Amino acid sequence: MTTMTEASVREFKMPDVGEGLTEAEILKWYVQPGDTVTDGQVVCEVETAKAAVELPIPYDGVVRDLHFPEGTTVDVGTSIIAVDVSGGTAAPAEPATEAAAPAAQAAPAAVAAPAAATAPAEEKKPEGRQPVLVGYGVAASSTRRRPRKGPEVTGAQASTAIQTELNGHGPTTPSAPAAQVTPVAPAVPAAPADKPRPLAKPPVRKLAKDLGVDLATVVASGPDGIITREDVHAAVAPPTAAPAPVETPTVAAAAPVPTYDSARETRIPIKGVRKATAQAMVNSAFTAPHVTEFVTVDVTRTMKLVEELKEDKEFAGLRVNPLLLIAKALLVAIRRNPDVNASWDEAAQEIVLKHYVNLGIAAATPRGLIVPNIKDAHAKTLPQLAESLGELVSTAREGRTSPAAMQGGTVTITNVGVFGVDTGTPILNPGESAILAIGAIKLQPWVHKGKVKPRQVTTLALSFDHRLVDGELGSKVLADVAAILEQPKRLISWA
Repeated sequence: MTTMTEASVREFKMPDVGEGLTEAEILKWYVQPGDTVTDGQVVCEVETAKAAVELPIPYDGVVRDLHFPEGTTVDVGTSIIAVDVSGGTAAPAEPATEAAAPAAQAAPAAVAAPAAATAPAEEKKPEGRQPVLVGYGVAASSTRRRPRKGPEVTGAQASTAIQTELNGHGPTTPSAPAAQVTPVAPAVPAAPADKPRPLAKPPVRKLAKDLGVDLATVVASGPDGIITREDVHAAVAPPTAAPAPVETPTVAAAAPVPTYDSARETRIPIKGVRKATAQAMVNSAFTAPHVTEFVTVDVTRTMKLVEELKEDKEFAGLRVNPLLLIAKALLVAIRRNPDVNASWDEAAQEIVLKHYVNLGIAAATPRGLIVPNIKDAHAKTLPQLAESLGELVSTAREGRTSPAAMQGGTVTITNVGVFGVDTGTPILNPGESAILAIGAIKLQPWVHKGKVKPRQVTTLALSFDHRLVDGELGSKVLADVAAILEQPKRLISWA
């Protein structure tokens, strides 16, 4: 009877909602234990390193347990909610291994076999449920992940761990006979008795492979026996470096930790979008050799054109501002200098020229700075570009930007002028070749037609990857943007 009850509980795991992300933070639960849920119902909101995403549950049933409270960061592939599907509507058919998993915990194989045999016989639902959100597919993508808990977990958690292992490595055909599954169940707890596979996240495994380190020989220092990047580096460090850790406690003890004034200081955990942004900026700054060039330009005619477009019926209901014309000017400059629109493939040692422009727009949000991009911006008319800019900004401010919208950018614009800043030296968005910073547009004395007059002036700054873009090419792009903003009619003659 216990076996049947446990078999009716389905564990929903944290999916990879951002194409390769390894963790996400649970922001809010929309259900509580005892609530009834249906297939496709949103049960929680999570924040990844790229965006906030709502997760739908793929089962019908009653919530039995929420495994993690709000604010917890959970690894992809870890079960976050248990749903009892034994109610009025039957549970979706799963491989027979899931029914047999609880038997490995408390019942002999002989008892588990009938329960496992009846599970697929009761009903069969269509296979291949369609993905319901960006980066989140069917169960096959996440069930290949090994459970994070080690062999020391016991009780109800052990049941969940065994079930997860079976889901990832057992037969995947729903019609597989239970007799083929029963021998697999005892093999799960027996595996650690030999030599368990070292626990490490994909980036750490890649690092170990690049350095030629066998993870089985590395001493893990992370939680639950997880191997960290520092562990891999320590494994390849020369023997003379061994005394260094001995000195570390002395230095740490001498650090002025007691001087922190907790009553007047606030500590904010680095996570989510802010953590991803910080890591991306560090990687970009120390990978791509940055060069920044500046130009100050009279944009009086551009500002007049902005006012005229606001009155044009073709732009009725659309957001028309200087950013729109600056974006169009950059797109025209890229068309005139296509080699600037490229990326550097370090692995293949190739420069990848891109015949499309996904124009990134840096946006400040309550969760941090994000850079969504307008796909195929080069092919859009001015009204279409205005519509796309408006949608991008409003979506970002509401926190609804999807991970897909922040991937695949080629060049970026950051408007620091809205904060009253004259200019800056922007850091490249990783994987992109250039970024244009727009300074504040101000009335300044300017020599115009031989006389000093008050004119609308701004300073532009273009940072570019010097591996891809040399000084001549970068200068041409920036000069073209400035020339268009000074004489907007070039949008017609150069287009």
